[in-house]
Amino acid sequence: MSRNFVHINGQLVPKEEATAPLYDHGLLYGDGAFEGIRCYNGKVFKLDEHMTRLYYSAKALAIELPVTQDEMRTSLLELCKVNDHQNGYVRLTITRGTFLGLDPKHSHGPANVYISTEQLTLYPQAMYDNGLTMIIVSTRVPPTFVTDPRIKCTGKYTNNIQAKMEANRAGVGEGVMLNLEGYVMECTGDNIFIVKDGVIKTPPRSTCGLVGVTRNTVIELARSAGIQVDEVLMTPYDVYTADECFLTGTGAEVIPAVVLDGRSIGTGKPGPVTGRVIALFRDHTRVSGVPF
Repeated sequence: MSRNFVHINGQLVPKEEATAPLYDHGLLYGDGAFEGIRCYNGKVFKLDEHMTRLYYSAKALAIELPVTQDEMRTSLLELCKVNDHQNGYVRLTITRGTFLGLDPKHSHGPANVYISTEQLTLYPQAMYDNGLTMIIVSTRVPPTFVTDPRIKCTGKYTNNIQAKMEANRAGVGEGVMLNLEGYVMECTGDNIFIVKDGVIKTPPRSTCGLVGVTRNTVIELARSAGIQVDEVLMTPYDVYTADECFLTGTGAEVIPAVVLDGRSIGTGKPGPVTGRVIALFRDHTRVSGVPF
């Protein structure tokens, strides 16, 4: 039986033998960054976009990585090939290093780099077929002056986890998160889109939380297909009164949403524009990506 490996600091390690240091700064303080990436049909989807975002996150956090972007890219492709990871999820995590204490000046070693492959399904198939139900959660997205949402850092996701727990307690599939001013930002792990009068709308880059790789891909595909996409400020009212709604993310891919706070969005069923976007995205993933 073939063994599954992970990449730890440049070394291939059998998954069942993989460990992280007790004093890893990511474990102790949430001091790190990460990327989730998809493989489709033996190709890594949007690899360079994810790598660029990871290295921007590291730079913003002042984490000096021990490998170049090209070397990191090679390690990830090597792992996918060794594990024959034709379809599935790749998780790439970096932390500031291994040391006790909050102050980074006490770090005496390099940053830690972890790469793993896994199967990940965020929602059951029924939600893709029939659409998600959602609520507005009370947990707000931290403002930019606290943590810039363009940094995909591990510690920030405590907030998203709290929001997800709110949605779980309400028995719905997702939670819509607002900023301090009450504008729609994102869902707990996805970007949000609505459709109104045939036009796709989504929060602008400056306010949408994390600028998702899948978000950007969907915008490009829709515009190429002649569908108008506007980036606009949105409140819950805009989602309540939309004709359609869908979410995007590496883990979620593209998934319809049909109810918010007990109010049906449009007909309460996945709409035709959403269906077209899903088809465009699936067609794109069949032919796009970096082979390994």
